[in-house]
Amino acid sequence: MKDKKSFVTIFNARIIGIFFLLAFLAYGLGTQLFGSTNNPEKYLGALLIIANSVIVLFIGILLRKTLKLYNLTVGNIYLFTRIFEALALLLIFININGANDLGYVLAMLVLGIGSIPMCLTLLKHKITPSWLAIWGVVGYALFAVGFLMELFGKEWSMYLLALGGLWEVTFGIWLIVRGSKNVKIMSEHEI
Repeated sequence: MKDKKSFVTIFNARIIGIFFLLAFLAYGLGTQLFGSTNNPEKYLGALLIIANSVIVLFIGILLRKTLKLYNLTVGNIYLFTRIFEALALLLIFININGANDLGYVLAMLVLGIGSIPMCLTLLKHKITPSWLAIWGVVGYALFAVGFLMELFGKEWSMYLLALGGLWEVTFGIWLIVRGSKNVKIMSEHEI
Protein backbone atom coordinates (compact mmCIF):
# COMPACT_ATOMS: atom_id res chain seq x y z
CA MET A 1 0.00 0.00 0.00
CA LYS A 2 1.34 3.37 -1.02
CA ASP A 3 1.24 6.26 1.49
CA LYS A 4 -0.24 9.49 0.27
CA LYS A 5 1.91 12.39 1.44
CA SER A 6 0.60 15.81 2.28
CA PHE A 7 2.20 19.04 3.48
CA VAL A 8 1.21 20.30 6.89
CA THR A 9 2.32 23.57 8.43
CA ILE A 10 1.28 25.96 11.15
CA PHE A 11 -1.43 27.90 9.39
CA ASN A 12 -1.09 31.68 9.70
CA ALA A 13 2.20 31.21 11.58
CA ARG A 14 3.42 34.77 11.19
CA ILE A 15 0.09 36.25 12.26
CA ILE A 16 -0.02 33.99 15.33
CA GLY A 17 3.56 34.98 16.17
CA ILE A 18 2.72 38.67 15.90
CA PHE A 19 -0.36 38.12 18.07
CA PHE A 20 1.74 36.40 20.79
CA LEU A 21 3.96 39.48 20.96
CA LEU A 22 1.11 42.00 20.70
CA ALA A 23 -0.77 40.31 23.56
CA PHE A 24 2.17 41.00 25.89
CA LEU A 25 2.29 44.64 24.88
CA ALA A 26 -1.46 45.21 24.94
CA TYR A 27 -2.06 43.70 28.37
CA GLY A 28 1.13 45.06 29.95
CA LEU A 29 0.57 48.63 28.78
CA GLY A 30 -3.18 48.36 29.19
CA THR A 31 -3.08 47.42 32.87
CA GLN A 32 -0.57 50.18 33.61
CA LEU A 33 -2.66 52.83 31.85
CA PHE A 34 -5.95 51.52 33.28
CA GLY A 35 -4.62 52.18 36.79
CA SER A 36 -4.10 55.85 35.95
CA THR A 37 -6.19 58.64 37.44
CA ASN A 38 -6.02 60.47 34.09
CA ASN A 39 -9.23 59.57 32.21
CA PRO A 40 -7.78 59.53 28.66
CA GLU A 41 -5.00 57.19 29.85
CA LYS A 42 -7.52 55.04 31.70
CA TYR A 43 -9.69 54.74 28.55
CA LEU A 44 -6.66 53.89 26.42
CA GLY A 45 -5.73 51.24 28.99
CA ALA A 46 -9.25 49.80 28.81
CA LEU A 47 -9.04 49.64 25.02
CA LEU A 48 -5.67 47.86 25.21
CA ILE A 49 -7.03 45.31 27.69
CA ILE A 50 -9.99 44.65 25.39
CA ALA A 51 -7.57 44.40 22.44
CA ASN A 52 -5.54 41.85 24.41
CA SER A 53 -8.63 39.71 24.94
CA VAL A 54 -9.45 39.83 21.23
CA ILE A 55 -5.85 38.98 20.32
CA VAL A 56 -5.76 36.06 22.78
CA LEU A 57 -9.02 34.77 21.33
CA PHE A 58 -7.62 34.89 17.80
CA ILE A 59 -4.46 33.06 18.90
CA GLY A 60 -6.71 30.22 20.05
CA ILE A 61 -8.83 30.23 16.91
CA LEU A 62 -5.85 30.34 14.54
CA LEU A 63 -3.67 27.81 16.35
CA ARG A 64 -6.60 25.41 16.70
CA LYS A 65 -6.70 25.20 12.91
CA THR A 66 -3.30 23.47 12.96
CA LEU A 67 -3.71 21.54 16.23
CA LYS A 68 -6.95 19.88 15.13
CA LEU A 69 -5.09 18.21 12.26
CA TYR A 70 -3.09 16.26 14.83
CA ASN A 71 -5.53 15.96 17.72
CA LEU A 72 -9.01 17.50 17.68
CA THR A 73 -9.32 17.29 21.46
CA VAL A 74 -6.07 19.21 21.98
CA GLY A 75 -7.19 21.82 19.44
CA ASN A 76 -10.47 22.28 21.30
CA ILE A 77 -8.77 22.39 24.73
CA TYR A 78 -6.42 25.08 23.49
CA LEU A 79 -9.27 27.11 22.02
CA PHE A 80 -11.26 26.82 25.27
CA THR A 81 -8.13 27.85 27.20
CA ARG A 82 -7.76 31.03 25.15
CA ILE A 83 -11.50 31.83 25.34
CA PHE A 84 -11.38 31.47 29.14
CA GLU A 85 -8.23 33.61 29.33
CA ALA A 86 -9.80 36.34 27.20
CA LEU A 87 -12.95 36.49 29.33
CA ALA A 88 -11.18 36.23 32.69
CA LEU A 89 -8.77 39.05 31.85
CA LEU A 90 -11.75 41.29 31.19
CA LEU A 91 -12.62 40.97 34.91
CA ILE A 92 -10.22 43.84 35.51
CA PHE A 93 -13.12 46.14 34.60
CA ILE A 94 -15.25 44.81 37.45
CA ASN A 95 -12.49 45.62 39.97
CA ILE A 96 -14.57 44.69 43.00
CA ASN A 97 -12.60 43.42 46.01
CA GLY A 98 -9.61 42.37 43.95
CA ALA A 99 -11.68 40.69 41.23
CA ASN A 100 -9.12 41.83 38.67
CA ASP A 101 -6.43 39.86 40.53
CA LEU A 102 -8.63 36.78 40.69
CA GLY A 103 -9.46 37.09 36.99
CA TYR A 104 -5.76 37.35 36.15
CA VAL A 105 -4.80 34.41 38.39
CA LEU A 106 -7.55 32.20 36.96
CA ALA A 107 -6.74 33.22 33.40
CA MET A 108 -3.06 32.40 33.86
CA LEU A 109 -3.78 29.11 35.69
CA VAL A 110 -6.05 27.91 32.90
CA LEU A 111 -3.58 29.14 30.28
CA GLY A 112 -0.77 27.17 31.93
CA ILE A 113 -2.76 23.95 32.23
CA GLY A 114 -4.44 24.23 28.83
CA SER A 115 -1.23 24.99 26.95
CA ILE A 116 0.63 21.86 28.11
CA PRO A 117 -1.28 19.54 25.72
CA MET A 118 -0.60 22.01 22.89
CA CYS A 119 3.14 21.90 23.57
CA LEU A 120 3.06 18.10 23.85
CA THR A 121 1.38 17.98 20.43
CA LEU A 122 4.05 20.28 19.01
CA LEU A 123 6.65 17.86 20.39
CA LYS A 124 4.98 14.59 19.41
CA HIS A 125 4.40 15.61 15.81
CA LYS A 126 7.65 17.59 15.48
CA ILE A 127 5.78 20.73 14.50
CA THR A 128 8.42 22.82 16.26
CA PRO A 129 11.98 21.97 17.28
CA SER A 130 11.99 19.60 20.26
CA TRP A 131 13.80 22.08 22.51
CA LEU A 132 11.06 24.66 21.93
CA ALA A 133 8.20 22.26 22.64
CA ILE A 134 9.88 20.85 25.78
CA TRP A 135 10.58 24.39 27.00
CA GLY A 136 6.87 25.12 26.54
CA VAL A 137 5.78 22.05 28.53
CA VAL A 138 8.13 22.83 31.43
CA GLY A 139 7.44 26.56 31.30
CA TYR A 140 3.67 26.19 31.31
CA ALA A 141 3.78 23.54 34.04
CA LEU A 142 5.76 25.88 36.31
CA PHE A 143 3.49 28.73 35.24
CA ALA A 144 0.41 26.73 36.31
CA VAL A 145 1.96 25.70 39.65
CA GLY A 146 2.80 29.32 40.43
CA PHE A 147 -0.73 30.53 39.78
CA LEU A 148 -2.28 27.54 41.58
CA MET A 149 -0.29 28.53 44.64
CA GLU A 150 -1.66 32.08 44.30
CA LEU A 151 -5.14 30.65 44.91
CA PHE A 152 -3.83 29.34 48.25
CA GLY A 153 -2.37 32.71 49.22
CA LYS A 154 1.23 31.87 48.32
CA GLU A 155 2.78 34.50 46.06
CA TRP A 156 4.82 32.10 43.91
CA SER A 157 3.66 33.11 40.45
CA MET A 158 6.19 35.91 40.03
CA TYR A 159 8.99 33.38 40.59
CA LEU A 160 7.60 30.73 38.27
CA LEU A 161 6.13 32.66 35.35
CA ALA A 162 9.36 33.76 33.66
CA LEU A 163 10.05 30.48 31.84
CA GLY A 164 6.52 30.33 30.38
CA GLY A 165 6.47 34.02 29.53
CA LEU A 166 9.84 33.84 27.79
CA TRP A 167 8.63 30.77 25.91
CA GLU A 168 5.66 32.75 24.54
CA VAL A 169 7.97 35.53 23.34
CA THR A 170 10.42 33.00 21.82
CA PHE A 171 7.59 30.99 20.21
CA GLY A 172 6.12 34.19 18.79
CA ILE A 173 9.46 35.22 17.31
CA TRP A 174 10.06 31.67 16.02
CA LEU A 175 6.68 31.70 14.26
CA ILE A 176 7.41 35.08 12.67
CA VAL A 177 10.88 34.06 11.49
CA ARG A 178 9.97 30.54 10.37
CA GLY A 179 6.54 31.47 9.06
CA SER A 180 5.25 28.85 6.69
CA LYS A 181 8.74 27.43 6.10
CA ASN A 182 8.08 24.91 8.85
CA VAL A 183 6.56 22.37 6.50
CA LYS A 184 6.65 18.72 7.47
CA ILE A 185 5.70 15.94 5.11
CA MET A 186 3.28 13.58 6.75
CA SER A 187 1.49 10.48 5.57
CA GLU A 188 -2.28 10.34 5.91
CA HIS A 189 -2.15 7.81 8.74
CA GLU A 190 -0.01 10.22 10.83
CA ILE A 191 -2.69 12.91 10.61
